[in-house]
Amino acid sequence: MILKSFEIEKIKIEDKNFFLFYGENQGHKNQIIEEKFKKKYKENTYYYDENEILNNENNFFNNILSKSFFENEKLIVINRATDKIKKILEELIEKKIQDLVIVLNANTLEKKSKIRSLFEKSKDAVCVPFYEDNNQTLSAIVSNFFREKKIPISQLAINLIAQRARGDRQNIKNELEKVANFIKNKNKIEIQDLLKLTNLAENYNVSELIDCCLSKNKKRTINILNENNYSLEDCILIIRTFLIKTKRLIKLSKDFSKTKNLDITISGFKPPIFWKEKDVVKQQIKSWSYKDAEDLMYEINTIELLIKKYSNNSINILSDFIIKKSSTINS
Repeated sequence: MILKSFEIEKIKIEDKNFFLFYGENQGHKNQIIEEKFKKKYKENTYYYDENEILNNENNFFNNILSKSFFENEKLIVINRATDKIKKILEELIEKKIQDLVIVLNANTLEKKSKIRSLFEKSKDAVCVPFYEDNNQTLSAIVSNFFREKKIPISQLAINLIAQRARGDRQNIKNELEKVANFIKNKNKIEIQDLLKLTNLAENYNVSELIDCCLSKNKKRTINILNENNYSLEDCILIIRTFLIKTKRLIKLSKDFSKTKNLDITISGFKPPIFWKEKDVVKQQIKSWSYKDAEDLMYEINTIELLIKKYSNNSINILSDFIIKKSSTINS
C-alpha cells in the first residue's frame, strides 16, 4: 500500500503493523515517527540498526517473539533498512503479530528495490516516500518558529535558514534549536547573528563517532549512528575525519612501539593532544597496532571511492564499514 507523506496523518496506526519510510528527507521521517508513533508507544519503543539484526537474527526473533515482550504493545524502529532485511520482514508479516508495530527507516530506494516492492504490494504494510522539502515549506516552518517566539524576522533571514537546511526539515530543526538558545531573554536577532549561528562547520558528533569507532566502543558507535541522520554530504566529512584521525593514530602507534609508554607517547606528540582527548587516544592506541592502523588507512581510501561511486547508497556503505571496524579484533 502506497501513501503520500501528507496522507500518513489519515492512517490509524492501529490498523497496520508494518511501515516503510524511505527517501532523503530524514527530518520529515523523524517528525512522523516522533509525533505519530513514539507518542503512542512512549517507553515501549525500541531502536535497531539493520546490521544489528542481520548479525544476530536469532537473537532478534527471540526478543520480539518472546511472551514477555508482549506485555504491552511495542514499536520497533529499524534504521538504515535495505533489501538485505526483506526475508526477515516477509517472515514477520506472515506471522501477523498483533501487538507489534515495525517502522523501517530507509534512505533512497530505487524502483527495483525488493523491500520497496514488498511494502507497495502488501495489503498489511504501508509504504511512504519522503521527498525533499521545498523552500516554501521550510520557510513556513521558520516563519512559524519566529512568530511563536514573538521575534521580528526579515524575509532575507528566513530564506537564509531555509536554504541552509538543504531540503531536510531535520536540518531546520537543528538550526532553529541553535537560534532558540541564542535568543533566550532577547527580543531580536540580526542577520549577522544567524550567519554565525547556522550551519557551523564543526560537527562534534562526527568527531565523537570516529573516536568511538577507533576506541572499539561498538555500542556507543551504533548509538551515535542511530541518533544522527547524516546526509550524503556528511559522508565525505565523516570519511575525511576518519582518515585524519587514522593518520594521527598511525604516528602515535609508531611512537608507542618505541617508547612502550602511553603517557610519554601522548605528551610528546606534535601537534599537542588536547587533555580531554587523552583517555580516548590511549584507548585507540591500545586497540590498534601500527600495522593494523596502516591497513585501516588503505581501507578508508577504498571506502571513499565506493561512496563516491555509489552515492545513493553511501550512508549504508559507510555505516557498515564503521560498525565493522568498531568491533573488529585486531592483532
